[in-house]
Amino acid sequence: MAFDRASGVLMHITSLPSPHGIGSLGQAAFDFVDFLRNAGQRYWQVLPLGHTGFGDSPYQCYSAAAGNPLLIDLDQLVKDGLLTADEVRAADQNWNPDRIDYVEVIASHYPLLRRAYERAQEKPAFMASMQAFRTHAAEWIEDYALFMALKEERFEHAPLWEWTDPALIHRDPNALDAAREELKDEIDFRVFLQTVFFAQWGALRAYAAKAGVRIIGDVPIYVSPDSSDVWQYPSLFKVDADCKPQKVAGVPPDYYSATGQLWGNPVYDWKVHEKTDYAWWIWRIQQNADLFDVIRMDHFRGFESYWEVDSGSETAIDGVWRKGPGMKLFRTLEAAIPTLSMIAEDLGILTDKVKTLLRSSGLPGMRVMIFGFNRFEDNDHLPHNYPVNCIAYTSTHDSQSIYEQIMDLCEPEDAEFAKAYIRWDTREPLAWSAIRTLFASPAAIAMTTMQDVLNLGADSRMNIPSTIGSNWAWRVRREGLNRDVAAFLRSVTDTTRRLHPLPTIFEEQPLDEIEIMPVTPDMDYGARRYWTDVQEQYDLLEKANAFLARFEA
Repeated sequence: MAFDRASGVLMHITSLPSPHGIGSLGQAAFDFVDFLRNAGQRYWQVLPLGHTGFGDSPYQCYSAAAGNPLLIDLDQLVKDGLLTADEVRAADQNWNPDRIDYVEVIASHYPLLRRAYERAQEKPAFMASMQAFRTHAAEWIEDYALFMALKEERFEHAPLWEWTDPALIHRDPNALDAAREELKDEIDFRVFLQTVFFAQWGALRAYAAKAGVRIIGDVPIYVSPDSSDVWQYPSLFKVDADCKPQKVAGVPPDYYSATGQLWGNPVYDWKVHEKTDYAWWIWRIQQNADLFDVIRMDHFRGFESYWEVDSGSETAIDGVWRKGPGMKLFRTLEAAIPTLSMIAEDLGILTDKVKTLLRSSGLPGMRVMIFGFNRFEDNDHLPHNYPVNCIAYTSTHDSQSIYEQIMDLCEPEDAEFAKAYIRWDTREPLAWSAIRTLFASPAAIAMTTMQDVLNLGADSRMNIPSTIGSNWAWRVRREGLNRDVAAFLRSVTDTTRRLHPLPTIFEEQPLDEIEIMPVTPDMDYGARRYWTDVQEQYDLLEKANAFLARFEA
């Protein structure tokens, strides 16, 4: 799977500046697309968009398909006539511009979202749009909405396996019908939230497509144990009769933790998936392929073999390796979704078998610059060793920033090696020299984080694996997304031959009137690149428009 030479920035939606305590799908997201376009960046990578549960982690969501209602833009609801500006303003408080307080954000947002739902019922056009979405999302929306209504209204937020009505845990048809009747309004409220979320995401996605910005979306390998997915399809997971996990996922001791990482997600019963020809996986990946231009498949090594731990274990130390689906799954996905564009997060313990799987799949793997800063090693994470078919990062959402790694955490000798390797010009921010070095590497796609672009340290950490309580809360300040920063990124992107100027044809003509010239071998380099970019841009816009059409009654 080949990608053109390009670059981008990793930052989650929640980290955007916003007057309402958390980044959203509002104006700041559109402004960030403009920032990326001005900075010459072709990719914006976001974390999973799901409805977060335990610990506010986007990797622990109530559904593999549902969006996070906290990302809904309240100001757009004002424009839609579902809220008033005074109502939104009254619910706001003196939010911390640097950190998200999830408890307070939830407390302020949900009453507004309920009020918007009540008013939407008086708007026939909006209800028709909601029904159109409901029809399109029929495979998952009804079970998810009922799951959330039961969890929050009937069982006081208890996890699935602690519900006090076994008939509902076991999905007795009569019990489900009675619950749907009793909780109809609560179910409709949650369908409303998903309709609004995906309509707003579709508008942002279309705007990004027109700006030439491709969105990379992260897909966690596992689902939450407390999710509508486990409730709807318990046979696909290693859970007991009450949907309680028996075997859970994690990784053994590694770079991040001496006791490993115990994630707690139920592992898959891959034999059952194989018998269904991986139907659930095809559905799941198609859902994400509809949302994003490129999918980043989290924990790729788990598809070769995965670390399985007994439920109830305190750490991930005492686990065992189990065989994953391997190429059977990827061949199935490729056949079912021929246009699938995917990259593999192949970090962690990489055996020869994992490397063979990556080569066989043809997917680009990952490289992370900060993992290379060991003066005794010439390893795969140093930029001069990058293959073309990879996506390279200065750092990630799970790691230290470049500045923190070099200035605060490295051994002194390793820090000096790192500074020498990136040829740090002390007249500019340290992280900028690192970005220059990474962007000059052979990697097809070079990515940096917003924290690294702004040369930030430990206070900007997005996530510390194997910890809970203070993660996923970092926010960027509006003034950080300035012209000087954009100019730096554009300059280094141009210098390292990663810049793709946006074809002006899309600003000059309507999409249905554009005629694209086929790329032929006799074209010169400039013409081939131009018309290739035009075709890719056209495909982006068509896909984004098709997604928006789902909300047309």
